[in-house]
Amino acid sequence: MRARFGIIVFAGAALLSLAACGDGDGIPELMNLRQQGPGADEFGILPTKPLELPEDVASLPEPTPGGSNRTDPQPEADAVAALGGNPAALGRTGVPAGDGGLVAHAARFGATPAIRAQLAAEDLDYRRRNDGRLLERAFNVNIYYKAYQPMSLDQYAELERWRAAGVRTVGAPPESVEIAR
Repeated sequence: MRARFGIIVFAGAALLSLAACGDGDGIPELMNLRQQGPGADEFGILPTKPLELPEDVASLPEPTPGGSNRTDPQPEADAVAALGGNPAALGRTGVPAGDGGLVAHAARFGATPAIRAQLAAEDLDYRRRNDGRLLERAFNVNIYYKAYQPMSLDQYAELERWRAAGVRTVGAPPESVEIAR
C-alpha cells in the first residue's frame, strides 16, 4: 500500500515539475512559431542559391541599387524549370511573336502610350465633378460605384433586348430569387 502511495506521489511530483517547465499559456515552446523577442525570425529566412564565380569577372554587370542578383531566390523561375519550361521566358518583355497580329490589329488606329495615367486623371476629374472626392476624403468612403451609376448597364434589360431581336443568349439567373425554407 505504501509502495503504491509512493509511486502516486512520485508521479504527481514529476507531472507538476514538467508542467512548471512551460511558459504559462499551455503551449509548448516548440509549437509556438510566433516571434517572441527582438531577434531574427528563423522562419522568415530564405536560403539563397550558392555563390558562383563566373569564368570572366570583367563581364559582370554593374551593380544596381535595389536590383536583383544571380543568387536571389526566384520561385516562379524555379517552378517553371521544375515543370520543364524555360525560366528565361519569364523575363521577356514585349509582344510574343504569336500575338503580333492581334496587337497590330488593336493598334491600327494608333495607341496612347500613357493611357493608364490619362484614364486615372479623367476618372479623378469625373469623380470631383460629381462631389465624390469630398465624401471620399471626409468619411473615407469609396463612392466609385455611385459616381458611375448613370453609366452602368442594366443586365436584364439588355438581355431582353437581345432576346427580342432574336439573338440566342445563354441562360441568366432570375432577377429575384426566393429561397424556400
